[in-house]
Amino acid sequence: MAISKSVNNKKQHLNHLHHHCYISVPSEIITSLSSTSLQSLADTPKKTAAVAKVNYFSKFKISKNPRIWFLFLFVCGFLYMLKVYKFDPFSSYPCGIVAKKNDSSSISRKNDGLTLSLSLTSMVKIDGDDDEKKSDFWEQPDGLGYKPCLDFSNEYKKSSVEILKDRSKYLVVVVSGGMNQQRNQIVDAVVIARILGATLVVPILQVNVIWGDESEFSDIFDVEHFKMSLADDVRVISSLPSNHLMSRPVEEKHTPLHVSPQWIRSRYLKRMRREGVLLLRGLDSRLSKDLPSDLQKLRCKVAFHALRFAPPIFKLGNKLTERMRSKGPYLALHLRMEKDVWVRTGCLPGLSSKYDQIIYNERKLRPELLTSRSNMTYHDRKLAGLCPLNALEVTRLLKALGAPKNARIFWAGGDPLGGKEALLPLVKEFPNFYNKEDLALPGELEPFAKKASIMAALDYIISENSDVFMPSHGGNMGHAIQGHRAYAGHKKTITPNKRQMLSYFLNSSLPEAEFNKIIFGLHRDSMGQPVIRTSKSGRDVTKYPIPECMRNDTLIQQV
Repeated sequence: MAISKSVNNKKQHLNHLHHHCYISVPSEIITSLSSTSLQSLADTPKKTAAVAKVNYFSKFKISKNPRIWFLFLFVCGFLYMLKVYKFDPFSSYPCGIVAKKNDSSSISRKNDGLTLSLSLTSMVKIDGDDDEKKSDFWEQPDGLGYKPCLDFSNEYKKSSVEILKDRSKYLVVVVSGGMNQQRNQIVDAVVIARILGATLVVPILQVNVIWGDESEFSDIFDVEHFKMSLADDVRVISSLPSNHLMSRPVEEKHTPLHVSPQWIRSRYLKRMRREGVLLLRGLDSRLSKDLPSDLQKLRCKVAFHALRFAPPIFKLGNKLTERMRSKGPYLALHLRMEKDVWVRTGCLPGLSSKYDQIIYNERKLRPELLTSRSNMTYHDRKLAGLCPLNALEVTRLLKALGAPKNARIFWAGGDPLGGKEALLPLVKEFPNFYNKEDLALPGELEPFAKKASIMAALDYIISENSDVFMPSHGGNMGHAIQGHRAYAGHKKTITPNKRQMLSYFLNSSLPEAEFNKIIFGLHRDSMGQPVIRTSKSGRDVTKYPIPECMRNDTLIQQV
């Protein structure tokens, strides 16, 4: 009886244990587990022990420990939830900032840089004639899978902690020139501040002597967005702290061209630590274009993400873009046909002897305006590809490249020398020819009438958003838009091959069909296809963002 009672007590005790042996886990985790895993939770200790005899893990007695099983279930559930929320730490693009290729909700992505339009021809409803629908002119180049990728190194991220804490060094920068020239200098200013580990005061825009534009940084760019975008890289403040306002800063007016980070540190760091404030002027092309990878990525981050236009400009620019696109895809031309452009380049507009004489007289009065190679004749400059294309040359080039006659064209730029007469060849061949004044409603541009920088910003937005872009000459705006369009997915950007094509333009005996075939062949690889920056030294990463700021699967595997 005693033995029987003892056995019964043991059975009751075991039943009691069986009744309370369970583990509570969230239902999301349970759904991710196999039936085998769930069964292991329901098995009795005897069954578990029996299974454990044939289980590989029985050697380590893991199966008998419910904590191990709970850890296993938790990990499985966690990985499942990562999958559900589409977070993949092992993605092919492990980048801090990745621009999405398509964003059909709006013309421009409001969170990334100036306008970063990602609209492609395939997203555009074309209501034009059948000829335009069939035209290959609107086809986009193969981007070869390149996507924006700003994956800063661990060393860069670690050094950011100390740089952002520093309150002893301040960089003040005065930038000059037109809007696009100022933009380039702002990019360099941020990088120099990073090199010196200094706090950057929001750049000061020098009053433009030529246009009389007194716009400040906040009039053109979104200051708060600028600060927020660079919060992990450089500390940006709106003004100097009060304890530095009366101090005499170290001023540098004549920084040499293309200086390296090492030169900047050796030249400025000791003086900056002593005085606290460094004032830099005239930064145009002062910083080297061949920088360490992290600083190249920072240049891209500033150019394509941090420098977003101020809300009023951004909103109006997108309105004008919508009007331009209302009837289908459009081409944007940046025409460099202003009087000062002809004077500075040493070229002639080709309108008539009257206008040629005007340019000749201006250049004779002010020879310092000629930018370079003063010993070259106009004809030599033309054949070397150093002159802007005039309206007739742009017209012939577009026809050779297959632009349909009813193509809608937006033209950006200042008033051309010769006025409407200078544009006649283009208007006759392509009657759907507009600028921002044509697109704006009455009074819409009035608040910006005397603000050349803001007018240039509107041209930038409409041009960057276009389906096809072509500049008639190089320059800050053309280069900036080329890089922006590459970063946005390699949208079609035609780069006129002036050096090779102009000899055919001067050959009047060449039949038009043969001329068109030759010109098209010369531009087959100049349509905005990916170009590796490092294939040639001195190239600006904000114009050629591959390989530092964009990656594809092949490049990532090589890295």
